[in-house]
Amino acid sequence: MSIIEAILQGIIQGLSEFLPISSSGHLSLFQHFFGLSGETAVLTVLVMHLGTLVAVFVAFRQKIYELIFEAFSLLRDIFTLKFSWKRMNGNRRMIIMIIVSILPLFGFYIFRNFFEVLASDTDIIAEGISFLYTSLLLFISIHYSKGNTKTAGETTVPSALFIGVFQGVALLPGVSRSGSTISASLLCGMKREDAVEYSFILGIPVILAGAFTEISDVGQNVRVDVLPLVVGALTAAVVGFFAIKLIQKLVVSDKFKIFAYYTGILGIFVIGLGIAEMFIKMPYMG
Repeated sequence: MSIIEAILQGIIQGLSEFLPISSSGHLSLFQHFFGLSGETAVLTVLVMHLGTLVAVFVAFRQKIYELIFEAFSLLRDIFTLKFSWKRMNGNRRMIIMIIVSILPLFGFYIFRNFFEVLASDTDIIAEGISFLYTSLLLFISIHYSKGNTKTAGETTVPSALFIGVFQGVALLPGVSRSGSTISASLLCGMKREDAVEYSFILGIPVILAGAFTEISDVGQNVRVDVLPLVVGALTAAVVGFFAIKLIQKLVVSDKFKIFAYYTGILGIFVIGLGIAEMFIKMPYMG
């Protein structure tokens, strides 16, 4: 992988990780057309995800600091038997609900190999269908989210599980994790700015867990150039930070639907291209 390819993948990852258009789907398309595959491609995606994780920590540093401080307070109250479900503040409730939202992923983990095969195969029709699903989900959430008043600190257990299930479906390449969790949060009555905050902070433990899982699957004999990976990760972090700021503005200004149109059009295009490749055996660009 060249530095140019690393920068391009970093830009794609930084934008698509936070904009509700699916980072896995876009990276899968990029690697498809440039002939990148195998364990090297898996490692590249892993490093890019860690780059965008840095962007989350920077963009939400104040909230993350508050949650970390509250987590220690929560542990103290649990061990001293002072914990009370009814008297939880907003940050404490948010911590617990994020944990609840992670639980459904254990069920989806059983089908992990299936998701990985879809992401690494040479057929892009599955990605196209997933883009259409993302588009439909965004349209539905936009339509039913007007007048939402709940904050992230008011999330209930059923709502947290609901968000977690949608996050699990986002393991499919082409289904946006941020789009799924933001949409699910909106459908649960959460305010738009809080839905974005909950979605991105929820992604921190999920991305970290995925990174540790995937790195154990990468063969020890994989040979990659470190410099392109570092450049790609830094690119993903910088672009990701600005993507977070952009999505925060677009969600509040009621321009979120632009991503529904984009993923819908992209889904139709990708399905058509995938069908064409099946019949005419279109060669790779790489």
